[in-house]
Amino acid sequence: MSIPGPHDITRCELPNGIVVLVRENHSSPAVIVNGYLPVGGYDERPEQAGLAAFTADALMRGTAKRTFEQIYEALESVGASVDVSSGTYSTGFGAKSLAEDVPLVLDVLSDALRSPTFPPDEIEKLRGEILTDLEERAHDTRRMANLAFHELAYPEWHPYAHSLLGYSETVGALQRDDLAEFYASGYGAQGMVIVVVGGVKTANVLAQIEEAFGDWEGCRRARAPLPDVPPITEVCKGVITIPGKTQADLVLGYPGPPRTDPEFLDAMVCNTILGVFGLMGRLGENVRDAQGLAYYSYSRVDGGPGPGPWRIVAGVDPANVEQAVASMRDEIRRICEELVEVEELADNKAFITGSLPLRLETNEGVAHSIISMERYNLGLDYLERYADLIGEITAERVQAVAARWLDPDAYALAVAGPSAE
Repeated sequence: MSIPGPHDITRCELPNGIVVLVRENHSSPAVIVNGYLPVGGYDERPEQAGLAAFTADALMRGTAKRTFEQIYEALESVGASVDVSSGTYSTGFGAKSLAEDVPLVLDVLSDALRSPTFPPDEIEKLRGEILTDLEERAHDTRRMANLAFHELAYPEWHPYAHSLLGYSETVGALQRDDLAEFYASGYGAQGMVIVVVGGVKTANVLAQIEEAFGDWEGCRRARAPLPDVPPITEVCKGVITIPGKTQADLVLGYPGPPRTDPEFLDAMVCNTILGVFGLMGRLGENVRDAQGLAYYSYSRVDGGPGPGPWRIVAGVDPANVEQAVASMRDEIRRICEELVEVEELADNKAFITGSLPLRLETNEGVAHSIISMERYNLGLDYLERYADLIGEITAERVQAVAARWLDPDAYALAVAGPSAE
């Protein structure tokens, strides 16, 4: 297959600051439109936690041209979809349709992003849905362990310490005017990125995007980069008791490298060895299979614009919490102190490079990769260089990045389960 690159990705910037990237793929009738705007949870005050997510979810609930029902009637009549959701540093959007329906999809998306009306009755319905989800979260051991981990691993002033979804008390206090004000002060064309992949002609889709968004103005918020956080220097543990559960969920980890860190790919290879390759790497082999301490166990390094978490996650019998944590720490210590064997490193690197074509098999996967290349300034030839970049990573680099970011004796640990074990 042809790896997407400068030879078949067109990048242009509209006069109002919107960056558009297009890759034609006429072997598929479907078209993917993905992108983001630089506004998100980072821009809300702590007492308004959940405001960015609430606002993004409300955009499709009614616009200047269409009611909530009319939006979905228009999309469903042609089998298309459009959605908008908020993250910490940006608000993302996505759409999928047949090529002939791209003008309709862009019109609906433009309407939602540019002209939301925040109908009061729809806002209250949406609030009810969010509060219900928050109530469900309170009884979900996995979600509560993850929430508690972020509160332990990040200082209170850092945006990663707070829930993007918010909390019952903050969401309950938000008013329609809060959403409208947040929208007015943060949404606009500058910094917006749109990626289109599929059975389109580049010139045609650029003209369609120009028509839908070319006259949109608005400045993005002035904001500093996501701040760094100090390393964890001791064990920080939190226990969430959820009665009636039979499983405890654990999250052990650290603030990790941002995607822009020069060693991020080293960290990705290290993480693949630790808790991804095969049936979840060394963690799956030893913590789950050999010792039988976990129903599941894996690790994940998030990256992102800031110091996203590097986590080990496991679901265990509550009686095995301490033993499972000790085993997880053993694996952290091993990868920090011992060089990875040549064969194990080669297998993991082959897995990483071999899975790239699978990620690029769909238009969705290609669009996601192009967004990452643009967001993190990786260059349009990044995917063409990817195998060589992975191939250069040595056992020494894996050990060095593990020693830099991981520590078996100082970490954040969140446990959510039926008792305070």
